[in-house]
Amino acid sequence: MSRTELMIVGVLALIWVPGFLALSDIWSTVDYASHGYLVPVVALWAATAHRERLADLPSEPLPGGLLILAGVGVGYVAGLLFGQATILGLLAVVTVVACVLALRGPGWVKALRFPLAYLLFMVPLPISWVTPVIVKLQLLVSTIGVRILQGGGVAVFREGNVLSLPGDQSLFVAEACSGITSLITLIPIGVFIAYFTEVVPWRRAVLVVSVLPIALAGNLIRVILTVALATSVDVEFATKGPLHEWAGVATYVLGCLCLLGIGAALRLFIPEPELEAAA
Repeated sequence: MSRTELMIVGVLALIWVPGFLALSDIWSTVDYASHGYLVPVVALWAATAHRERLADLPSEPLPGGLLILAGVGVGYVAGLLFGQATILGLLAVVTVVACVLALRGPGWVKALRFPLAYLLFMVPLPISWVTPVIVKLQLLVSTIGVRILQGGGVAVFREGNVLSLPGDQSLFVAEACSGITSLITLIPIGVFIAYFTEVVPWRRAVLVVSVLPIALAGNLIRVILTVALATSVDVEFATKGPLHEWAGVATYVLGCLCLLGIGAALRLFIPEPELEAAA
């Protein structure tokens, strides 16, 4: 990068410090947005995968990119004043795209379309969008969990998201057990794995779509095991302390392994002749 480009990027980074601090408040306090810290790092790494192609691309700065940056500045100030994290996140992505456009041109934007689009995963979703999904997932997980437990002979009953257990004990299927965190955080991983391990569109689609059943199944298992532990030991032991926290981590790790397993199974059992020929 030239000195002028470094100066422009440096100035933009300084201007965006308040914006990223506002975004980090959401990333650090909302469980399903915690992956926001890693998204820019992953996007930057993904951009380096195209370095050979970028080396052959001519630099054709587009003045229109500077106009976009100026327009983004107005929205940025408004987003800070009104505390709209979603708007700030979207404007951050537009700022990066406009910066690439202004400094290197549309050819670079096209070549970097995946890492640039991947930055959208760092944008915090509006609570008004997520809350109805959480409620539906809570009801779905608790309903299916109770039916499985009852089928296994466990005396458990459901009233909304509250599970009634023997001995006048009860469990509440909280937001963390709804699967929303696994669902929202596994989608970026699924997209990343699909992009870098598959070239056939339908295989990529299968990997990304499989995130939904994986997230639901993982948290369903978590709920069932929690109820089983609560009935055999104690409700407080099953729902509090490091064991319960590590169960959430284990659910997430299991989901990542399942995504890798599905990709491996696709390549093993449904090979693509053209890919084998290319290899």
